[in-house]
Amino acid sequence: MDINSLGSLGELIAALATVLTLIYLSAQLRQTNLITKARFGHEITQRTYERYFQSAKDGEFSEFLAKDWAAEDLSKTETLRVLNFTVMLMVDLFDIYDKVKQGLVETKHLDFRVHVLRTGIFRSPLGMRAWNFWKVTRENEFIEWFEKNIIDQKELEKQMNEMKKQDPNWKAGESLIYRIND
Repeated sequence: MDINSLGSLGELIAALATVLTLIYLSAQLRQTNLITKARFGHEITQRTYERYFQSAKDGEFSEFLAKDWAAEDLSKTETLRVLNFTVMLMVDLFDIYDKVKQGLVETKHLDFRVHVLRTGIFRSPLGMRAWNFWKVTRENEFIEWFEKNIIDQKELEKQMNEMKKQDPNWKAGESLIYRIND
């Protein structure tokens, strides 16, 4: 073997090592992305569990959640609490929507929140007030998506009709609103 052959062999080995290194780095990057996605998903789920836990253990908070937020007789304190709770839900939705767009969390986290928010919070006067105040902070694509998926009554009725088709035993008088009768 002459020096040129050894040089060529060295270049071939270096090229193979580079390719193997790139494959290894690609696998590591994929694994890191999966771990990051799982971590974000866990944190998002944990936030939801924490809210449900708070409502289960805190009677006063449960009383607040059970109130009719569209009622005219809310005190200033109750109005402020409703607005702050609504803003908290919006910020959570903004965060999840952005993370789904970035591919950092699965769409099931967004779908769950949309399902919960369709209960009517953002069709109440206070919900609309909060939305109209905060929507200027979002891009048009999100505004259109939010208003179609959360607020639009026609879209909600369309989904209810689809539910009826999927489940013929679904009661006509039921709604998507999660409400406990007093």
